[in-house]
Parts: sequence; structure tokens; C-alpha cells
Amino acid sequence: MESENTFSPDIAIISMSGRFPGSPSVEAYWQQIRDGVDLIARFSEQELADAGVSDALLHHPRYVRAHGSLDDIDRFDAHFFGYLPREAEILDPQQRLFLECAWEAIERAGYNTETFDGRIGVYAGASMSSYMLLLYANPHVMEALGSFQALLGNDKDFLATRVAYKLNLRGPALSVQTACSTSLVAVHLACQGLLNGECDIALAGGVSIGIHQKSGYLYQEGGIHSPDGYCRAFDASAGGTVGGSGVGVVVLKRLDDALADGDPVHAVIRGFAINNDGALKVGYTAPSVDGQAEVIRDALALAQVDAETIGYVETHGTATPLGDPIEVAALTKVFRESTDAATFCALGSVKTNIGHLDAAAGVAGLIKAVMALKHGQIPPSLHFEQPNPQIDFTGSPFYVSTHLADWPRGDTPRRAGVSSFGIGGTNAHVVLEEAPPLAPPDDPSRSWHVLPLSARTSTALAAVTEHLAEYLRQHPEVQLADVAYTLQLGRRAFEHRQTLVASDVQDALSALSAPGSNRVLRGATALQERPVVFMFPGQGAQYLRMAQDIYRHEPIFREHLDRCATLFARHLGLDLRDVLYPTSSAHTPDDLLSQTWITQPALFAVEYALAQLWISWGVKPVAMIGHSLGEYVAACLADVFALEDAIALVAARGRLMHQCSGGGMLSVSLAAEALLPLLNDRLSLAAINGPALCVAAGSATEIDRLEQRLAAQDVRCRRLPSAYAFHSAHMDSIVDVFVERVRSVTLRPPTIPFVSNVTGTWATASDVMNPRYWASQLRQTVRFADGVATLIENPHRVLLEVGPGRTLISLARPQTDAAPGPVLLSSLRHPQEDQPDEVFLLATLGRLWLAGVPVDWAALYAERRQRLQLPTYPFERQRYWVEPQALGIAPPSSDRAAPPAAQATPAPTYLRPDLPNEYVAPRSELEQKIALIWQESLGIGPIGVYDNFFELGGHSLIATELIFRVRELFPVELPLHSLFETPTIAGLAELLEAKLIEKIATLSDEEIRLLM
Repeated sequence: MESENTFSPDIAIISMSGRFPGSPSVEAYWQQIRDGVDLIARFSEQELADAGVSDALLHHPRYVRAHGSLDDIDRFDAHFFGYLPREAEILDPQQRLFLECAWEAIERAGYNTETFDGRIGVYAGASMSSYMLLLYANPHVMEALGSFQALLGNDKDFLATRVAYKLNLRGPALSVQTACSTSLVAVHLACQGLLNGECDIALAGGVSIGIHQKSGYLYQEGGIHSPDGYCRAFDASAGGTVGGSGVGVVVLKRLDDALADGDPVHAVIRGFAINNDGALKVGYTAPSVDGQAEVIRDALALAQVDAETIGYVETHGTATPLGDPIEVAALTKVFRESTDAATFCALGSVKTNIGHLDAAAGVAGLIKAVMALKHGQIPPSLHFEQPNPQIDFTGSPFYVSTHLADWPRGDTPRRAGVSSFGIGGTNAHVVLEEAPPLAPPDDPSRSWHVLPLSARTSTALAAVTEHLAEYLRQHPEVQLADVAYTLQLGRRAFEHRQTLVASDVQDALSALSAPGSNRVLRGATALQERPVVFMFPGQGAQYLRMAQDIYRHEPIFREHLDRCATLFARHLGLDLRDVLYPTSSAHTPDDLLSQTWITQPALFAVEYALAQLWISWGVKPVAMIGHSLGEYVAACLADVFALEDAIALVAARGRLMHQCSGGGMLSVSLAAEALLPLLNDRLSLAAINGPALCVAAGSATEIDRLEQRLAAQDVRCRRLPSAYAFHSAHMDSIVDVFVERVRSVTLRPPTIPFVSNVTGTWATASDVMNPRYWASQLRQTVRFADGVATLIENPHRVLLEVGPGRTLISLARPQTDAAPGPVLLSSLRHPQEDQPDEVFLLATLGRLWLAGVPVDWAALYAERRQRLQLPTYPFERQRYWVEPQALGIAPPSSDRAAPPAAQATPAPTYLRPDLPNEYVAPRSELEQKIALIWQESLGIGPIGVYDNFFELGGHSLIATELIFRVRELFPVELPLHSLFETPTIAGLAELLEAKLIEKIATLSDEEIRLLM
């Protein structure tokens, strides 16, 4: 009977990534294993000779030409991870590939480590770095970089912390070393870390990659290696295993959290344990029945499952004559403690497919077992014909799986065990269970979805786009809401970006597949925190049913507009929603909406609710500006007014202005600067009407006269309904009344800066806390152009119009056309545009993200969504490799001239990146020598004398080594901060020359002669 326990140690495996012999991905790995493919490479004499194997070794009678090889271990996307070429060259391939797989694994889980609200840990181990030996055999490399950098790039201690640094992980980062059981021990420690609360997500795994992928080994009788290059686990002819290279990473999370967060659960770890054999065995390298049995027993006990429910065990399975019988004996001992059933549990060993991956062996077996559970199939263990005579399978709980078989589910979920035993006696065992059924995601709360994509380069972005399109072709059944959710929350934002608003999978696929589709918006930005300014339009921008789709589909907008409407109803005696969004044609809301006492409250409500929606999505203003009435929205958001007080003032303002309306109003397509001289005491600049300005007068006669004057100058103008108009002289009669109304509310200093309509610059606390300021704001001409000039003093700002149409954008554009200038965006469509409000708003959200504005994507979702295993980043790998006796450098591209110093010295492999300044070659011998040091240290060239060290990618560690080399070359004291103060070759040469002259002045003639 399985016991019940309130404590749940269950850990979800929510992602896997890896590179294995013959298998560039986890999916390819499983396909090869289920098909029973032997992935161990066997090399010809010519292949080995070309790889540098000596003739004597090649023809040695005990030399076995087999190895589980990985392709392209010399390739790496250095730019993606922020490495200089020379840094990438000295980085151990184990560290490179593990870093790439860690990135892939976290993306496959659907998480962005920059935005995840929790701690992520990493537990991992590697084999000894053979690449470090290659580096130390190359004096040129060590001279250029120093031993400390070589150590940092190759020592096993830095594997986990390197991943934590590059992925920005803040949980535990532990490098684990227990020989062959390393990666499964890492999984055990990661599970403990999760259950102890030390982290909320954990990466665990291992890597083992030697520098010689085309190589064999010398067979030694009694050793762990096979005499013929085949691993025959549990077979009578078993003689050992074969070496192999690989890397594997799993992402773990507490099961309850994973299910609640909609994570893609692949399997569940029910139990886990580690121990050591101690001294009770025949030798240090020998296995122990008691030690292995104890660790299996402990894992089963923690899992609270019966051994009889285990249908498969992925064994350590090294095919050694001693190891295999001990492993089966230990398993039998534990299983027989609870069941007498025979041959119900299959045994397998992935080493028969790929060889022994040393530090990565445990995670390779774990991933195989997870895939078997996931697909409900038990794959074959290769090269098994007759059982080892020392293993009594007859009547035991076990049999060796020799062919692909379906794995039926019984009364309990499918379960498997995974063992990994390290030389030296550290044993690990994990009990797995198939993933529980996942609750389906909720119905999408929106009909349209934003798909954000980004990459480090434009070519990588093109690959990201194609990979997503291919995924959608292969998975037409997925909900686009889940695709959007995963892209939004599960991918880091890079410089090159594009977005698409789509309704379903087919719609998205059509847009992504159409060359040059104008629905796919593209941009590039180096800014990750671009500031946003909210701009609130005033009277004249309104139209019937403005933001109606937003009201229907966005709960935050609806909540705030409803609150405003309720508060306004006390002052207006009607519900603004009936005016804005009429449900019956019997009403005539057009007339109502055009009346000032309704127009101003309606605009305030819509703009305030829209601002709150943007803020809830993480788009928060650093500054604001409002035109006329719009300044009240800005002041309310800045806490100058409480909402209730702002609504009371807006209602009073609208009524007073409506009472003074009369005469006429003219819409004039003329800039304010040209229109102002035409105004007088009887004419006033009243409002904005689209891209035009509105002039009001108390009598039709004055309007007639102005219209005639403008017509004579070929200026276009148009009559507006008289209900818009108010005479400037009438304003004086309402100003004293409005001042008293403002005095009745509490005024506070602004908490968010906003620009004053009255001054055209930043509103001060003394301004906005004075009731007469608001009377001036009501009466005086709006200084919007001056306000825009104030805002664009910072050209990186995004000016976002928060209200109907694009009136303010039209007014601001002439001042912002110069590059680089601010980005101008609007929130709602123009009334004449035939586009759903929701689509327009989400497209603007995408444009904000394109411009570099951070978005709180999680805030878009009130419903439960599912993270999908979408395609991961398409790394753009290049070759980075240090040859045993050469730096591995080549001349620069023929289309770029090398500096004089490089004529006689091999230039770096990698070209100088694009910089703001032109390349200027070294002009003196001193500059040539410094340039050569820079090129060797950074691995790029040619480097110009005005190129900035830090713009080239240099950092403090390289600076230290570079200054040390300069000191060795020139007999002067040069402090480290010299490079920070003069980060160019020209500047450093000038400093050195001055110091050399200073030193020579203190030397005798004999000392100068010796120095020369």
C-alpha cells in the first residue's frame, strides 16, 4: 500500500535541453533512442590521422577507434552572451555549450530570468577541462591574456556561477563534482533547494566534452572501457563502456507552483536520494551493493511509492563485468523487500547508445527516462543478447528491454527510477512519475493578441520569425493567447524587435509569412527603459463611441470609467456612459456630446480611465502634459486633485463655460504663431479641432469678419456648431466664480511632473496649489508648443497621446521631426479609421515595446494561461578555437586596411565592430605597439587610435591585464585608472610619451644608453 503524507516532495520537470552524440536536441535524442540507434562514432584511419592521432597509437593492437562524439564544439555565439572574441576563444567548450543549453532550457520552460519574480538557482558540474591544457601549451595565448583569465574560463568551479551571471540568476549557484554521478547529484541538490525555499526555479545538469572528438582509446583489461567499442550492458559479453561527450540541463520547479503557473510539466520527481559507499567495498573505484541499495531504498521511501509500481529503471549500466551484477543485485534487494512479482520492470542503459558521458551521464539517463514516461514507450537497450551469467534475471523483478515497447498505464501512473553511481562511491537515485493531467487554459479574455519577437541581430530576428511561423504550421491547434503569453513573459527583450497583433493562429501565420507585411511592425532600440510622457487632449478631440471596444474588453478601463461616470452623475444628473455608448437610436447623444458641459466630463473620464489602463500595463509616465481640459487629467494623476475633487471641478468648469457659449466658432488650419496676431478682445483661441485651431467669438459678426480676412489670405477655415463657442469677454464673468470653486478643494504638490498650459514649462507646487492658477489656465491661451519644447529637451522620450484621436501628435510633430527625436504614438484611433479600438490600442502597446518602453505583460492577463514550449533563440555560432601552438589568427578582411603594425604581425581573427568614430590607423611606433597589445587582448582588429576601449567591449579584468603588458613593454609606472581616464590608443600613447620623457629627464647618459 502506498502511504499518505501531507508533506509533498514532488518536483516538476518543466523543461529539458541538451546536446548528445548524433543528437543536437532533446527531441532528436529521444527519436534516436526509441529507434534503437547506436550513436557511438567509429572512425577510419584517415579520419583519426587527420585529427592528429599518432601513427604509433593508431596501429596499436589495443587502440579502439570509437567515441560518442559531438559536432561543432568549437562554435559559439560569443556576441549573444557578451563575450569578446578573445574571451570566447579561451572559454572551455564545456562552459560554452552548457551556457547555451541553460539559456535554451529556461526559454523552453517559458521564463524570462530578467522579469521572473523569484529566485532561480543553478546546480551543475563538468568534467576536467582538457581545453585548459591546450591553452597552457600555447605561450602566445597566456602572454596575451594571463593565467587568471584562462583559469576563469576553464576551471570547473566557475561553471554554475558563470550561468548565474550571464542569465542573471539570484538563487544558489553550486558547482557539483562527484565524478560520474555529478549531474544526477546536481538534480538531487536542486530538488532540495526548491523544497527548502532557497530558490523557486532550479536548473540542474552536467557537461562533459573533451577537445578531441575524433579519437579513440587504449583498451586495458579490467578497466572500464570496452575492448571493441560497443557498450553491452548486462550482456554476457560485456567488457566495459565507451567514452562520450554531451551536455544536459533540466529545469525544475515545485509541482504545485508549476501547475498553478501553467508550466509545461514533462514528468514529476517523486523521490530522490544520495549517499556514499564509504569504505565497505573492495576498492576506491569499486561499486557497493549495500551503498546502491540504500540510496534506492531512500528515494523510494521519500517518494512514498511501492517498488512494484516502478515499470522501468534507467540504470548506471556501464557494462563492466563487476558493475552490472552489483547494480542488479542492489535493485533486486530493495524491490524484494516489498514485492515477489517477477519480470515486471524493464532495465535499460543509454550508454549503449551514446557511451559514458562522465559528469553528464546522470542527466542523460534522466532525460531519456522522462521522455519514455512522456511518450508511454520503453526504448530498447542495445547490444543485449545473452544475460551476464552473474546476473540472475530468472524470477527477479527485472528484464532487459531489447525492443521498443508500449508502456501501458496500470492502476497507478507510470513510474521510473534513474540511477547514477560515481567513481569514489557517491550514489544517486531518482524516482520519476509521469506528469499529471494539466488543466486546460481559460478561454482568452481578448480577441486579439500581441506577439513580440526580438533578437540580438537582424538576421537572428529573421530566424526567430521563421521558427515561430514553422511552429504555428506544425501546431495549428494551440491557442494564440498561449503563444502570446509565452513570448511576452518567457523571452528577454533584445535590440532588434518586431510585433504583430493577430486574432488566431492562422491570422498570425498569414501575417508572418507574407513578405513585407505592414501588419508586422519592426524596430531597433538600445534603450531598455525609455521614458514615456502622457499627453491628454482637450475639447474638440471627442467623438461618439470613443474607446467603446476598450470599454467592452478591458476590465481596468471599464472599472475606472464606471467610477468616473458614477461620480459625474452627481453633478450632471445623467450617466456619461449613456452619452458615450448609447444603446438606442432614440437618443441624440451627438448633440449632448458636443455641448461643453458634457464634452469636458466625457473627455476627462475616457482619458483618466485610459491612463489607468496604460499604468496597469506597466507604461508609467515620467512626465505629462495636457491641453486645456487635459491638464486636469494630468493634475489628477499627479495627485494635485483627488479624483472626486477633479471631477467636481471639471463638471463646474464645463457648466460655466457652457453658460458662456454663444456667438460662433471657426476651425482654422493655421499655426498658433500665425493666428495669434489676428486675435483681439472680441476673438479668442478656444480649442483644438483635429490638426486645426479653433477661434471663438460672442457674435457671428466677428466670426464673419475673421473668415473673410482669412479667405483673402487663402487660409482654409470651417464653421463649427455654435454650441462649441464662447466669447472671451464672457470668460471674465466666470473666472471669479471658478476661483471660489477651486478654493473649496484640497490642492497638493504634484507627485509626477507635468507641463503647465499657462507657462509652457514645468508646473511648480506654488503654481498648482494656487486657485488663481486654474483660473488663468481656464482663461489664457494654451502654450502647448512651448510645452512640447520643454518635453523634447530629452529626445529619448516617447510622447503618448492618451485620449481620442491624434490631435496633440499633429501639433507636436513639427517640433519633433529632427532626428534623433521622440517617438510619437496615439492610444485611440481617429474617428474616420476603420479599425477596432482594441487592435489599435494593442498595436500601440507593441510600438511602445518596440521603442524600448518596458511593459508588464503579465498584467494583461486575468485568466489562467499555459506556457508553451516555443522555439528557442537561434544562436549565430562562429568558430572560436585556440590551436596548440598558434593563436589561431588570420589577416583581416581585404576590404579594410590593416594598421601599419599589423603588416608584419598576424592580425586578429575578428573584425573591428561598427563604432561611432572612423577608423584611424596608428601613426607612430608607440601607437603601433599599443594597438598590437589591444588587438591581442581583445581579439578584434584593426583597432584605430581613437577607438574607445570600453565601446570595443573591454572591461576591468581585460584592462588589468592590458595595463600590465604595457608596463612590461615600457619602463614607466602606469596606474590602472589610466585606461579609464584615457580609453583610446591615442590618449594612452600621449600619456606614455609624457611619462617616458619625464623618466628620461631623471636618467644619466649611461642609463639612457642602456635603456635604448
